[in-house]
Amino acid sequence: MGKYFGTDGFRGKANEGLTAQHAFEVGRFLGWYYSRERRARIVVGKDTRRSSYMLEYAISAGMTASGADVYLLHVTTTPSVSYVTRTDGFDCGVMISASHNPYYDNGIKLLNREGEKMDEATIALVEAYLDGQLEMDGQRWPQLPLATQADVGSVVDHTAGRNRYMGYLISLALYSFKGKKVALDCANGSAWSIARHVFEALGAETHVINAEPDGLNINLNAGSTHIEGLKAYVKEHHMDVGFAFDGDADRCLAVDENGELVDGDKILYIYGLYMKERDKLKNNCIVTTVMSNFGLYKALDRVGIGYAKTQVGDKYVYEHMVTHGDRLGGEQSGHIIFSKYARTGDGILTALKLMEVMMAKKLPLSKLAEPVVIYPQELVNVRVQDKEAAQADPAVQAAVQAVTDRLGDTGRILVRPSGTEPLIRVMVEAESQELCRELCGQVVRVLEERGHKA
Repeated sequence: MGKYFGTDGFRGKANEGLTAQHAFEVGRFLGWYYSRERRARIVVGKDTRRSSYMLEYAISAGMTASGADVYLLHVTTTPSVSYVTRTDGFDCGVMISASHNPYYDNGIKLLNREGEKMDEATIALVEAYLDGQLEMDGQRWPQLPLATQADVGSVVDHTAGRNRYMGYLISLALYSFKGKKVALDCANGSAWSIARHVFEALGAETHVINAEPDGLNINLNAGSTHIEGLKAYVKEHHMDVGFAFDGDADRCLAVDENGELVDGDKILYIYGLYMKERDKLKNNCIVTTVMSNFGLYKALDRVGIGYAKTQVGDKYVYEHMVTHGDRLGGEQSGHIIFSKYARTGDGILTALKLMEVMMAKKLPLSKLAEPVVIYPQELVNVRVQDKEAAQADPAVQAAVQAVTDRLGDTGRILVRPSGTEPLIRVMVEAESQELCRELCGQVVRVLEERGHKA
């Protein structure tokens, strides 16, 4: 990860960690970089937070000042920007969003011409320019040339691209949803203008909550990070299923007909088994992260499905899928990637795929998720002086091994450093919450006794 860009773009509090000037300069670089041989075409989307408009205008100004043409999708989802970038032949795509974060945060996500997250080499050039240290083509570029006269770029309304994306989603459905009562929690974010139209077009009796964005209420007690509202709605209104998205709709969590959560791990199991039964699960493998629940792996073992584990982050899941040709992967948080259909997690697509399994098997979501028994989990973050020294300490390693030996095949322990903070994360999954706390505490005590705690 770089100075500005992490695993999911350039994030920060709007006009504090991420300013309009930052957006302008990112736009200046992208417009210049992709216009070196011909006028670049760049597509831009945004979510509903108030600062997204400011950042959209700033980055667009930077791009056009460098000679690129900018196509605005306006309020839309991250996966729609990915789809339009790769299908309409754009040089790159930009999504302005801080995903599931509060309204006062924002971010800039960069996508390559294939609709995938931008490669690290190009990100490094963006960062070098932001710091006035850009070197390319044998010279330094403290400032980039401004386009003049007819070379100045233009801004084009591209709402049609968003509409084509909706049509694409609808085209993927194999069944009519007529007779099904579906609740959608749009988090007052990007999905508010898209999800309802897709489900209504497919015949569902569609109930929508948290679809009145005002710039300040994105993710506020709503969406996939606050699932309790959707759970209550599904139970009270006797819905067949509910789906909750995050601010930019690249995540989806589900709620079954009883109001119970069906998280990303259960979604992976349900769709992975469906693919295996139809001989569609390439390599017989589902790609997960190290944070997937032990219960998912036990359930996959029982049905003979293999799995891979990556670092935390959908970026790493996707990279593994591309390298190995896998078709299904994702995170417990609801980032689910169907590589045949999308280059990113796509919340609305995930909801459609779950509906497909329900319709094909003629089973309620609760029955489909039943085989995955989620194990209790305890997670403790220990602030340390030196992450590497703490992990390498033989006494700490011995404590971890002792927990591993005690759990056997009835649970697991995971000790890993935070990627962004001076923390060691100690996580235990076992058959009871009490045992989780006990075993987690054993390792934390050793970290403290050995003097690693900051």
